Amino acid sequence: MTDVYVHGIGMTQFGTFVDRTMKDLLLDACVQALEDAGNPRVDAVFIGNFMGGAIYNQEILGAIVANELGLGFIPTAKVEGACASGGIAVRQGVLGILSGEYDTVLVAGVEKMKHASTADVTQAINAAMDNDSNEKHAGLTFPGFFGVLANRYFYETGASKKHLAMVALKNREHALNNPLAQFQKATTLDEIMGARIITNPLGLFDCSPMTDGAAAVVISREKSSVHIRSSAQASGPTQMQDADDLLSIPAIGESGRMAYEKAGVGPGDIDVVEIHDCFSMTELLAIEELGFFNKREGWKAIEEGRTKATGDKPVNTSGGLLSRGHPIGATGVAQIYQLVRQLRGTAVNQVDGARLALAQNLGGTGSYSTVHILERV
Repeated sequence: MTDVYVHGIGMTQFGTFVDRTMKDLLLDACVQALEDAGNPRVDAVFIGNFMGGAIYNQEILGAIVANELGLGFIPTAKVEGACASGGIAVRQGVLGILSGEYDTVLVAGVEKMKHASTADVTQAINAAMDNDSNEKHAGLTFPGFFGVLANRYFYETGASKKHLAMVALKNREHALNNPLAQFQKATTLDEIMGARIITNPLGLFDCSPMTDGAAAVVISREKSSVHIRSSAQASGPTQMQDADDLLSIPAIGESGRMAYEKAGVGPGDIDVVEIHDCFSMTELLAIEELGFFNKREGWKAIEEGRTKATGDKPVNTSGGLLSRGHPIGATGVAQIYQLVRQLRGTAVNQVDGARLALAQNLGGTGSYSTVHILERV
């Protein structure tokens, strides 16, 4: 169990912002978080970001934040872990405090994607695969990977494309109440089922979008109303052919196991969850890997509405990556933003009496996973 607490949170709206720079978005979220924390003295800055150099020609994000916000000559760093960059940045902040080196750390995540073409963004995202492998040379992409998993899931269970659509619909319904979400237009199961196929069986609504946005948190060893009870990270296979079980993402399961052990709690104790639903299929696998539902039975929980904000295990009350949006480096930090609001009792789709919350952030096809468990104290 850690002695680290959340003091401030900030987040920009997620979406398409052609008139805003990455620096503008990043500083906006950081200023919000610092003001929410009462503008404390900051000892270090960690920034989650994946493709700022590749498609925006901008690095040194930590130093930019420190200089623009007048934080002094403090240590700063950018953290890259593909789509788990934000979650790993939060964890580095936690570890810096636990080591005794820092008292208070500003952690932020940012990505600017909408200015670039889909082809350029796809090329940059593919850097998160093992590019020196026969799978990559054969043309495997992220939608292709999770499409294979979905077909295998259908083969081994009673699930169908309708259950993937129910995941996407649930997250869209949550996003309708979130003013910071990218997609706030209502949809229907029929529209989702009939949408353009990206890779069979995944349609447009089953895939997270390209997004601009930023989020930030201020954490400290000083006590506050939200305690980071545990922080864990695990790695996993970088190629499909190395998987012992196609319907398992070991990094998610192992990071969850370590986080539960450190926090002294189990899946049944968690009141509200933010999961890395880069694809609707990923959410199904993650709720099983984290022990919320039995293996090969997550689809039944979806069918029964148990993961809705009104269910017994609310998942992605923010709208998740599918509808809140997925600015890659910011996603893991935005998950913490939503859960802190849940524990403060001020969230969209507020879960009554929420006391324990879990955030799971995934990088690559299972290369990295972080899990943080937060507690209202």
